[in-house]
Amino acid sequence: MNKVEVKHLTKMFGKRQRQAIEMMRKHKTKTEIFEKTGVTIGVHDVSFEVKEGEIFVVMGLSGSGKSTLVRLLNRLIDPTDGEIYIDGQDISKADDAELREVRRHKLNMVFQNFGLFPHRTILENTEYGLEVRGVPKEERQDLAEKALDNSGLLPFKDQYPNQLSGGMQQRVGLARALANNPEILLMDEAFSALDPMIRRDMQNELLDLQADQQRTIIFITHDLNEALRIGDRIALMKDGKIMQIGTGEEILTQPANQFVRDFIEDIDRSKVLTAQNVMIPALTTNIEVDGPTVALNRMRKEEVSMLLAVDRRRHLLGSITAENAHKARKEHLSLKDVVEENIKTISPDMLVTDIFNEIYDVTTPLAVVNAKNRLAGVVIKGSVLEALADSTEDEVNDVQADLSASKKEVERNG
Repeated sequence: MNKVEVKHLTKMFGKRQRQAIEMMRKHKTKTEIFEKTGVTIGVHDVSFEVKEGEIFVVMGLSGSGKSTLVRLLNRLIDPTDGEIYIDGQDISKADDAELREVRRHKLNMVFQNFGLFPHRTILENTEYGLEVRGVPKEERQDLAEKALDNSGLLPFKDQYPNQLSGGMQQRVGLARALANNPEILLMDEAFSALDPMIRRDMQNELLDLQADQQRTIIFITHDLNEALRIGDRIALMKDGKIMQIGTGEEILTQPANQFVRDFIEDIDRSKVLTAQNVMIPALTTNIEVDGPTVALNRMRKEEVSMLLAVDRRRHLLGSITAENAHKARKEHLSLKDVVEENIKTISPDMLVTDIFNEIYDVTTPLAVVNAKNRLAGVVIKGSVLEALADSTEDEVNDVQADLSASKKEVERNG
């Protein structure tokens, strides 16, 4: 279900807009149009949809139109042309009263510069949006404290913004937005002013929040690594136009044009791709159903000497080796009696660069399991190397040097 739909949205600044449009149709650059007409192209003929519960990232370099776009979405500036639908309502034509209702109940925004009031405490800052909405003091204080508690900031509620670090101030800004319980969260370069380590922490916090609450988030950034890390889908902009929309994997592997190819050229794939991108299907035996003979037949057919042991719901329980399956058949045991809990597990979102350390000295595949311990697949050394074929030669050589003589069998066991 689409939460936001944008159709042919255009924003121009200046008087000679007809001439500017004609030049756009002739594929003139933003600079050429400004020099000839004095018109600045903010956004031109942009269309996209954002699904409910999705993190949709809009990214581009300075002047690409991404910040103009996010301000159009909540009508901080009015469009020259086009339509903006939120839950089917065209807010591009909404009057002031309708806009107030949309901003109070549907949208909230987190800015790069935090936007905190220096004379208000952290709690008072967090309450502010609720105060504007006319929420009674006791109720808004409870909601604000809950939002601060979820962000780990409740102990600091009586302090002032200048007493907190930049990262903590940004967390307050996020908590303030969430206290209003918005259906759509707009984040304009929200982490750009933070130090790299704090920025990564905030990205993690946002991903954790999304896992719990499934907000619809439109996130603006100029950093492709950030976009690839947090975005379900990414819209890449240049000169007010969208060059490509797709998942991070699609943009990396299927760039739409030369601009996108140039943009992603220096990306370190090991810091973008995850276990989910490089895993392969696992060979398994359901030990609640299968007996030793069934397991041995499967190993013989697949030419492997081990299977991953799962239950009916694909919860990972361990492994069954050929030796143990033979033992179970000989001694009339069930497969449950001979399961070995020797399989190392990783999460689907673990970065390939981190998988290097995990896979370095193991002789079995890494099992990829979700938060409910359900088996999604396995990662093997060969699949990591293949995924990193376009990464730096040194990175690939480091892993290749550690491949053991048993690699072939491990890959089969995958």
